[in-house]
Amino acid sequence: MINSGSDTSYRKQSVVNRRMFILSAAKLFVFGGIVAKLFSLQINQNKKYLTLSDKNRLREWKLPPIRGDFQDFFGNTIAGNLKVYQLHIIPEQVENFNNLIIRVKDIIELDQKSLNKIIKKKNSQKPWETLIVSENLTWDQFVKINFYLHELSGVKPVLSVSRNYPYNENYTHLLGYVAQASSSDLLKNDEIKKKHVPGLRVGKIGLEKSLENDLIGMNGVQRYEVNAYGKRINQIDHIEGKKGQSIKLTVDTKIQQKCNELLKDKAGSISVMDIFTGEILAMHSSPSFDPNLFLYGISYENWENILNDPQKPLINRSITGLYPPGSTIKPIVALSALENNIISPKFKVNCTGKIEMYGQTYNCWKKKGHGVVNLRDALKVSCDTFFYEMSRRLGVDRLNETAKKFGLGNKVFKNIFNEEKIGLIPSTEWKKNALGKSWVLGETLITGIGQGYIQTTPLQLCLMTAQLANGGFKIDPKIIVNNNDPTVSQIKSIMAENLEQKIQGPDFDDALLDSKISTSKSGNLHKPLFRNQENVKFVLDAMFASTNEIRGTSYSSRIIEEKYQFAGKTGTSQVKRITEAQRELDLDISQIPYKDRDHALYIAFGPYKNPRYAMSILIEHGGSGGSAAAPLAKKLFKLVIDRHDQREKIKQNNKNLKI
Repeated sequence: MINSGSDTSYRKQSVVNRRMFILSAAKLFVFGGIVAKLFSLQINQNKKYLTLSDKNRLREWKLPPIRGDFQDFFGNTIAGNLKVYQLHIIPEQVENFNNLIIRVKDIIELDQKSLNKIIKKKNSQKPWETLIVSENLTWDQFVKINFYLHELSGVKPVLSVSRNYPYNENYTHLLGYVAQASSSDLLKNDEIKKKHVPGLRVGKIGLEKSLENDLIGMNGVQRYEVNAYGKRINQIDHIEGKKGQSIKLTVDTKIQQKCNELLKDKAGSISVMDIFTGEILAMHSSPSFDPNLFLYGISYENWENILNDPQKPLINRSITGLYPPGSTIKPIVALSALENNIISPKFKVNCTGKIEMYGQTYNCWKKKGHGVVNLRDALKVSCDTFFYEMSRRLGVDRLNETAKKFGLGNKVFKNIFNEEKIGLIPSTEWKKNALGKSWVLGETLITGIGQGYIQTTPLQLCLMTAQLANGGFKIDPKIIVNNNDPTVSQIKSIMAENLEQKIQGPDFDDALLDSKISTSKSGNLHKPLFRNQENVKFVLDAMFASTNEIRGTSYSSRIIEEKYQFAGKTGTSQVKRITEAQRELDLDISQIPYKDRDHALYIAFGPYKNPRYAMSILIEHGGSGGSAAAPLAKKLFKLVIDRHDQREKIKQNNKNLKI
């Protein structure tokens, strides 16, 4: 019995010992595993978890790039940047958004409408996307937000930059404006997509849009240390962004402002161009609007006012407005007839006030007619009857060729303005292809006085005038300053060289001339656009008569002083067909509904003795070109000429710097 008890005790002891051993081994195994894991975490994977820790501890914000400036020819900033204070919220870092936004509302005194707009915006975007509460805080609001920042988890006050247009509506159609980048902007432009941050502003129209990649700049970066709640406690690093390229334009702010002043309360356009360099001194479309309205999101009220304005301020009339040129086309019609030996300067027509052809009456603007007139007088008094007969002999196809040579029916700036229109210079082939109909003689007659199918932009008319005024040579219009461009004296030398290479006589061949000129240092630029330069000189003399001799259609707008004396041609463009009954009424312009009034046009160049500048003026529904448009040229030319010496001084300084 005793032995049996001892065996039992022994077996129990063995079981306990085995269990203790197994338990001790298990503890040892677990402990060893923990030690091994700690060793792995702290030694082998130290860098990995240190990096993860830093990611939790550090925050990096990409800052919006600083946009490049626009300057005018004299170095004045016409589109720059201002420092602005913004307020952002990152929703995923906020525990209770409703409580936070109510607190923010009280601090910066948001109205209920703005608050509702913010909440709606927050609900429409992803939790990790930055919510912009305000893009233009006042200094007091910015200080208050920073004071309470310790209790505002997820709130980020931001010092940023915003576009600024100091000349308000003066440059709107030329520069365009910027607004918040849309999904379309991100899809169409890789630079915008790469540099996008919340609130990024990009160009929407004009030069702001077409030069976007040069202007946009490079992002800056800020790195902050944050606590466990995501609040900033220390700035670690700041990498400066790179400002976009600043672009200097050929425009003169004083002249641009004068154009705006002259077109006040009118719908129209004024363009001014250097006849040798092609530099644009001014290009203004009216009415305009303040581009600063778009910077932080235009209000519904302001947008409706712009959109519903009957004078359509969104249209850039200088390059997208298409108008029949009226009698401003007559210098080109006359030149084409002379160049093609259709008539001589001595050719005469008896104007009785109208002509009859195939049962159709074609009236002259002067009801009783001009009597017997030659070509010079016909241009001077703008006799429609003379141009009906001359156009009949010339034909529309030859007119089309000459008009296109001098810049009509083509984009002036190639691709720098995406919205620029081509216009239309009709021909027999065009009508057949576009309308499926044959050309008729009556259409040639009305094309010869700038009516019918023909459509041009005001800037095309300015280019046409410039290329007539410089003696008939091709120029390349430009709006961006390039200090490597040839000087006026160099351009005149190139023109003289090209003129020497020009083939004279009846066998003149444009293609052969182009092949000769293309080997010169100017390429195809500054080539002669004429067959006989005497024809160009004749047309310029007739334009002088139109402005400076009695009976000339713009005689009342002449300037006697030689320094400011200019030559030009008026134009009156019908917007609707006038019936015989309406013609008999002979109504004053004030008695005609605004939309039915003719457009008023004027082209000019000066100073006449030594031409340097050309301009075109359009007044929508202004009535007569002689009474509505030409007087504006008189007021503008004095300023243009007075600014000339200052402009030349800057060019000389730039030339000296290059040397």
